[in-house]
Amino acid sequence: MLATQNNTSLYLDLDLKEQATNIFQKYGISLNEAFNLFLKKSIDNKGLPFEIKTPNKETLEAMRDVQSGDNYETIDLEDLK
Repeated sequence: MLATQNNTSLYLDLDLKEQATNIFQKYGISLNEAFNLFLKKSIDNKGLPFEIKTPNKETLEAMRDVQSGDNYETIDLEDLK
């Protein structure tokens, strides 16, 4: 049975696309083949084929503090010793 195909447009970060394409080339697969592999593995797993961890409340607060510069102090290596 021949596989049916559909043309799908995606908006990709150009740098990520280039980096990923270079990795896929090492495996001898195209970007299209890699996307199809991702979709097949997602179906096999009935979810994403990798774990996504959600940061807890404390980690999210720390990330916001660093981005805003709040509750942030610079320390040097001597302070850590």
